[in-house]
Amino acid sequence: MKILIIEDDPTLSKNIKEALKAEKMNAEVVYDGLLAERILKKDRFDCIVMDINMPGKNGFDLCKSFREYNSATPIIMLTAFSELEDKVKGFDCGADDYLTKPFYMRELIIRINSLIKRFMHSGDKNSGNNSLIAGDITVNDSQRKVLRQGKEISLTPREYQILMRLIKNRGEIVSKDELIEEIWGKSFGANTNTIEVYVNFLRKKIDKPFDKNSIKTKVGYGYYLDL
Repeated sequence: MKILIIEDDPTLSKNIKEALKAEKMNAEVVYDGLLAERILKKDRFDCIVMDINMPGKNGFDLCKSFREYNSATPIIMLTAFSELEDKVKGFDCGADDYLTKPFYMRELIIRINSLIKRFMHSGDKNSGNNSLIAGDITVNDSQRKVLRQGKEISLTPREYQILMRLIKNRGEIVSKDELIEEIWGKSFGANTNTIEVYVNFLRKKIDKPFDKNSIKTKVGYGYYLDL
């Protein structure tokens, strides 16, 4: 596995690289956001570990620009802050996971492995050229392309996974706990607030531009699609 570490703290980046190397992962370190942007455009990685506060270009802006042409590679954001606003902003830019400094290296490794396995597994299932149609929403699962009323919608990997689960359930309720376990796994410390944030992002992209209210909440239970 090939991991890109974007972190301007030399001690922390060195510790992360050594921890990943001990797990037989190939890690590359870059200390500047602008340099990282150039590397990301010319090379491919299995996972990206990205600090928020960096010289050149901060993690929020770098993540957002990266998602304009790559929606599949998982991103874990690192920050010294734990405020919900920072997490929401990170998720909104396209991050898949979030770790607040200081953290245990073992926890970072667990999260990297979990993200990579889930995205690889999703890719295996998407090998066929199959499409799903739900109302005026069409999903090409092999290309991870989502259309509504013929207009393509750009989703982050997590938003895409949530939408797919809701579509496959054909209007039946999917609980928040089910979404957490299926998308993040049992080892990940996600909670219902995390799901609520992602569903809110999904609604802004899937429903709001089309004046729709397709993603419904069943209070105390979960979410379902009403198309």
